[in-house]
Amino acid sequence: MPSSHLPEHGTSLSTDAVPLVDTHCHLVFKDFQDDIEAVARRWRHHGVQALVHACVTPDEIPAIRAMADRLPELRYGVGLHPLEAECWQDCHVEQFRVACQADQRVVAIGELGLDLFKASNLNQQVQALEAQLDLAAELDLPVIVHCRDAAPAMRDLLHRRHQAGRSVRGVMHCWGGSPEEMGWFLDMGFYISFSGTVTFKKAEAIHACAQLVPEDRYVVETDCPFLAPVPHRGKRNEPAFVADVAARVAHLRGCEVDQVRERTTANARQLFGLHGII
Repeated sequence: MPSSHLPEHGTSLSTDAVPLVDTHCHLVFKDFQDDIEAVARRWRHHGVQALVHACVTPDEIPAIRAMADRLPELRYGVGLHPLEAECWQDCHVEQFRVACQADQRVVAIGELGLDLFKASNLNQQVQALEAQLDLAAELDLPVIVHCRDAAPAMRDLLHRRHQAGRSVRGVMHCWGGSPEEMGWFLDMGFYISFSGTVTFKKAEAIHACAQLVPEDRYVVETDCPFLAPVPHRGKRNEPAFVADVAARVAHLRGCEVDQVRERTTANARQLFGLHGII
């Protein structure tokens, strides 16, 4: 292998490693503007064969689409992050609908959700969330759910939709709740996604969730450039590091890492309809 293609850092794995999917990343952020090709070489070396790019605001959609043009393994969502809820406009629904219909690489709505850790504007967040959930139901797309310090409110909202015949499917991304809270969303058909936080020593509730989650209902992600896993804490996170997340989940579940890689790849394929690329 030419030296220019060797990984610069990250877990050392052969190029024939069992495939992985990074189910949540943010590559259009400025953190990656200078070296995205090197970042891509590293994730390919570590066996990452598909990525799902989350969307924070509608303004990101052209940049994400352009990046997908450059990176054939990239799929993406469209949506508005709850911490941007004050920017919500009803016209965004049509903007997202057009984006979905124009590009088959759109595989989800999101990221959307509730965040009561950094914000308190619950009513605004709910307005943006409900509109996006309605669109996901209309288009039969999964949702990528951000839920921070808001599990009871999210559970109640989704339960009301279920009772009204307006259920959606999707994933609780970057899971940080308790096993009890995880059970709420599993009961409603959601997948659970583990990020670098599962490698943190004091994340005992997340460790318990990784041990208890059913085989067919979990995936892995980086949420890069945030939350780099051990042993990369304090550095910029990147998709190659999803290998470290998978390794930690395997340790917690008492199984071989290839089993986690195989299972999470199959689950991601089922959740996001990635059958054409992995």
